[in-house]
Amino acid sequence: MHFIKDELDFGPGLDAAAGSSVGAGPLARRENQDNFLLIDAHGHAACLVGQTPWRGQVAGWPAGHVRLAVLDGMGGHGHGREAAEATVQGLLAIPACLDVASLARELDQLHARLQVAFDTGDAQARPPGTTLTLLEIPPRQAPLLYHVGDSRLYEVADAAVTPLTLDHVPATVYAMHGVIDEPQWRSRVYGAHQPQIAQAFILGNVIVDPQVLGSELHALGESNLPPFLAHLGDRRALRLRREASYVLASDGFWSCPDPASVLARWPALCEGRTAAQAATALFDDFLRHPPEGLHSDNLTLLVLRIKASAER
Repeated sequence: MHFIKDELDFGPGLDAAAGSSVGAGPLARRENQDNFLLIDAHGHAACLVGQTPWRGQVAGWPAGHVRLAVLDGMGGHGHGREAAEATVQGLLAIPACLDVASLARELDQLHARLQVAFDTGDAQARPPGTTLTLLEIPPRQAPLLYHVGDSRLYEVADAAVTPLTLDHVPATVYAMHGVIDEPQWRSRVYGAHQPQIAQAFILGNVIVDPQVLGSELHALGESNLPPFLAHLGDRRALRLRREASYVLASDGFWSCPDPASVLARWPALCEGRTAAQAATALFDDFLRHPPEGLHSDNLTLLVLRIKASAER
């Protein structure tokens, strides 16, 4: 297990820490295909390279700007770890963004470049993929979200755990087409874990046409989501609450028949703790008390704390 806890400085209003593990379960994975990225307020960066922690300096990074991301490489299609790692290296090269449009443009372009880089020339081979849940936090501006896949961002506050992202899974596609309603969608997405995905970074999407793997990423938002999901758009500015914790996590934490039982433990584990303490507590609790029926998977989470002095 690898933790990045106290080495970085996110400024007076923010506190962040990340951890990643090959995982838990009856048959532990041989490889950690997850990854994460932390870029602090001084351009100091941390991520995984070759499954081990790496630290470096981002040249020309503007003071006070922060970038945080969690990625879950899709090993089922081959080279999942490499896809997540290549995406992180691309994120290190993308300049700081100040609005949703420029962030989306930079990341969509990175997606297209990596598709070319991973193209083997075999028309029958599916490209690798990775989830990407990213927060871009300019100083004195609203944080920006860019999300692809089924990793999640949660707000943990007031003894509640609230999802702020939308899973790109078949159930969401069915909801977009009116095939299932809100209770059915919630049951399929939050009531059980089904490791199927409808869109991923580098891989592409089957949202536009379920029979064809499209190369582009399909942004989900108010224009194409049903009303009960419209507030969970993939590319939007966020309003984060002071004294709340925000957890970006890969789906290894809820890959079990009763995901709600895991999330119900998070508020007590985050309450009154720093980001580093909360990240450690969430990992330790999960590994010591794995949920019944856990499906072995990699585990990665990043905790962001908004301090009382933060201007968000």
